[in-house]
Amino acid sequence: MPAITQLMSRNPVSVSPDDTLAVVKEIFDQVKFHHLLVVDNKQLMGVISDRDLFKALSPNLGTAAETTKDLATLKKRVHQVMHRQPISLSVGAEVMDAVRLFNREGVSCIPVVDSFNRPLGILSWRDIMQALEKKQPRAE
Repeated sequence: MPAITQLMSRNPVSVSPDDTLAVVKEIFDQVKFHHLLVVDNKQLMGVISDRDLFKALSPNLGTAAETTKDLATLKKRVHQVMHRQPISLSVGAEVMDAVRLFNREGVSCIPVVDSFNRPLGILSWRDIMQALEKKQPRAE
C-alpha cells in the first residue's frame, strides 16, 4: 500500500476561523469536496464540513420564506461551527494508521500535518478505497 502522502489530496483548501459561513458556502457551492481545513497562522485549528455548514445555516435561505434572521446565519464565523483540535496524521504515518482512525473515530477525513501542525494535505476514506481498487486485478 502506498504512503498516505501519496494518497492524500495536496494543498487542501482552507479558511480562517474568522471567515464567515457565507465564504464557506461559496466554496462548497463551487467544489466537489466536503471538508475545509481551518488554518490560523499556518497552523491547523479545525475542520469544517459541508454537513456542519448545512446544520448552521437556516433552511429558509434562498426560499420565499427567507427573512433577515435567516440571512444572518451566513454572518456566523467559522470558529463558531468548526470541529476544534481535529484528529490528524503526521507525514510518516502509514495507511493502516489512517484506517484505524477512520474506524475508531468515525471521521470521514484526516488532515495530514508536518511537525509544526501545518497542513500538508487531507486524506479521505475514499482516497484509501480508490488505492485499494487500483491495487486489485480486474475481474474478467
